[in-house]
Amino acid sequence: MDTIMEILQEKAEAILTNNITSVNLLGFSNLQSFKILFFSLLVIVYCATVSGNLLIMTLYLVSKTLQSPMYFFITQLSLCDILLTTDIVPTLLSTVLYGGSTMTLTGCIIQFSFFVTSESSECLLLSVMSYDRYLAICNPLRYNSIMNLKFCVMSVNIIWLVGFIVMLIYAISLFRLYYCGPHVVDHFYCDLIPILQLSCSDTLIIHNQTLIIGVINVFSPFIIIVMSYVYIVITILKIPSNIGRHKAFSTCSSHLIVVSLFYGTLIIVYMFPTEGQSLILSKILSLMYTVVTPLLNPIIYTLRNKDFKEAFHRLKLV
Repeated sequence: MDTIMEILQEKAEAILTNNITSVNLLGFSNLQSFKILFFSLLVIVYCATVSGNLLIMTLYLVSKTLQSPMYFFITQLSLCDILLTTDIVPTLLSTVLYGGSTMTLTGCIIQFSFFVTSESSECLLLSVMSYDRYLAICNPLRYNSIMNLKFCVMSVNIIWLVGFIVMLIYAISLFRLYYCGPHVVDHFYCDLIPILQLSCSDTLIIHNQTLIIGVINVFSPFIIIVMSYVYIVITILKIPSNIGRHKAFSTCSSHLIVVSLFYGTLIIVYMFPTEGQSLILSKILSLMYTVVTPLLNPIIYTLRNKDFKEAFHRLKLV
């Protein structure tokens, strides 16, 4: 009994004395021969992402033709993309340029917390946008009475509030853990699993917490999206003319592409088992939804949308 107590005491002392204060992100350490090219490409992508999403928000504010619920939600999606890419890309650029990056443990947890805020808010936004398309196509007579300004503002406030609550839950939980190393993270940003691997504490509670949050914040919105599009497809197939079916489908095609990109990469990265994945494949997949998807979203919505094109041309003439 005394031996067991001594072992537990030594372990507790080790946890307290080896508590780490910084972490080293390795990033893409095996791409050093292409680092200048990769760095330059990332800078271009980052600038294009921020500029494209800011352009969407600006066009919504200055154009009267874009004052509709769908475009209002698109501006909030752009805000999520700007938050996500600004949270991740600066650290990524540092790891590429210097072959790695060092950040404080506090900064690492804060980075993940903002990442969670953006991702959870985007899941909820995409579900509300799918409901908007469902009403517009399946129940157009009630669209204006339900999708009014009050409903839109209330929905967005709730979405960002939920994102903030999720951020607080993770931040509080992660800051309560003891960290004793190793202080090396073989990734280009601080994700949940790499952070938990630094801890000496029991992380079962956080894993269970992640499962609950995932069901509420990721899986449930996905079910709403799927059900909305099932009813949308059924309604479109009932339209007698090909022109009418094409016009109805075109109103939700951009949103469907964005949903497929977002949930497709999330499912591949987080739902499939990672034991068989190489580290470089895992990083490339993570690069898809943290860097590439925020770039593609404004491109998809602007290039495939006549209203955005017209608003952009009017803005150039001013």
